[in-house]
Order: sequence, then C-alpha cells, then structure tokens
Amino acid sequence: MFACAAYCTGESSFEVKVEADSNDITEHPHDGNGKPRPYLCTVCDKRFTTKGRLNQHKQTHTGDKLYSCAQCEKCFTAHRYLKQHMNVHSSKYKCTECGKCFSSNQMLKVHRRSHSGEKPFECTVCSKRFTESGKRVVHSRVHSWEKPFKCPECDKAFSESGSLKTHMRVHTGDKPYKCSLCDKSFSTSSNLQRHKRQVHSNRRPYDCRYCGKRFKCSDVLKRHVYTHTGAKPLSCRHCSDCFTYHFQLKAHLLSHTMKVLGSHVTFVRRNSASRVAFRDIYFVMKV
Repeated sequence: MFACAAYCTGESSFEVKVEADSNDITEHPHDGNGKPRPYLCTVCDKRFTTKGRLNQHKQTHTGDKLYSCAQCEKCFTAHRYLKQHMNVHSSKYKCTECGKCFSSNQMLKVHRRSHSGEKPFECTVCSKRFTESGKRVVHSRVHSWEKPFKCPECDKAFSESGSLKTHMRVHTGDKPYKCSLCDKSFSTSSNLQRHKRQVHSNRRPYDCRYCGKRFKCSDVLKRHVYTHTGAKPLSCRHCSDCFTYHFQLKAHLLSHTMKVLGSHVTFVRRNSASRVAFRDIYFVMKV
C-alpha cells in the first residue's frame, strides 16, 4: 500500500511515493547494517529508514537548499549536511599528504587511496578497479545497459542519480551555481568553473606538446592537438566515415537525412560563412 504526494518545481511536478507502515517491517529491503528501509522515493528509487530522511532526500529533487554555509557559497538541503560540511572549514579531517580537508572520516579514507593507489573494488566483468564501491556499481551499468533513474518529465533515463538530478534542471530552469564575479548562473558546477577560466581568468595551464601553444581549457587543447595528429575520433553511425570535429560529423549526418527524405527536403544556409556548422543549416520540408 502506498501514500502519494505531489511536489512542484517551477512548471514541472513529480510524485514521491512512500510505502505505508507494515506490521512485518522485516519484509522491506535492508541496508548494510540490517536496518529496514521501508520509505521509497519513486523519482530515483532510493530507500530510507525513516520518513524524515525521505523528506530531506526529496529536497534534492525539488532543488530546495535552505541551509547555506557562512564561510563559502555552498548550500544544503538539510541542516545535518551543513553541519557535516563545516568539518571542511575546521580541518577536522585533513589529508596529511596534500592538506586537502573533507567533511567526514570516510571521505578522507577514500581520498587517501588517491595517494596510495589502492583500488579495492574490482569489476567482475572487465576487472577494472575502483577506489569506491559506489563507483563500481555505477560502472557495472556500462555492461548491463541499466538506467534505473528515469526522468518523470520526459523519456530520458540515466545510470546515475546525479545525472538525473542535473538533467532535471533542463525542465526546472534551475541554475544554482552563481558566479561570484558577475551575474551569470549555471546549471552545473563544471560549467561555472569553465566560465571562470574562460571569462575571468588569464591563466592558460594547458600547453600543446607539439607547438607549445597554451590554452585555458583541456577540451580546447584536445581539439587543437587534432590539427597536429590528424586524428578523426568521431565516427558516423550510418557509414564508415570518420571526422575530427563535431560540426563536421553533424553536417555529414544531414547528408544521410537528405538521402532518406529525398526530394522532399531543401537545405538552407543561415549565413555565408566558409565553414558550415550544424547550427548554420536547417531544412525545410516541401509541401
């Protein structure tokens, strides 16, 4: 038996379902310590031992982060997460190798493996090893093609709960990562860091081993290296053609679309630039 509650975020909404209390609670799934987890979130299928933990977890889907750190820009969905985060500022769990601080002893323990090289968790399919059990679980979905985290707004599914959480911002329009140097906001932390490097910093930490040219971002350097190596890492799923850049592959895919639609489609250039990017082309169906 289930109790349902609807939650709204912006223009989207989703339902979180809680399994009703049972007299035989031992029938519910248990965690590693033998505690029953009868409370189910139907957005990501995670289970919790108490309704309070479930309610705190639901805020990760709604985007409500009511508890902010006074010493940095981070915000949290529950006070206990903020309290744990404060250990970073107090240096309670500090790595003696590099000085990096963590919010818990477990996180410090995992981090130390980056120095020792220890990877105790091995994939049973390909023997790849990992520093954390959770990373091995996520990796195993590469082999099983499992995508258990389904978007309630569209038909997309993901192998990780974090990917679903990030994807939900497409529907909600939420951009929680704000630049401290300008008024721009971003949906992911990586996009914010890239923005700071490209716009607000003159540092160019990535240098080309072939010509010495320096770049702000590793992905820009990677594309630049193709001019030296002639590599064509992008392949067409319809034929054997390969390409160096995404805009080349996208333009090529249009040629396959044209073959399928035949005389019923006309391609139109949006500008007269010598290099035709995918965004510069669109097709018009003939009536």
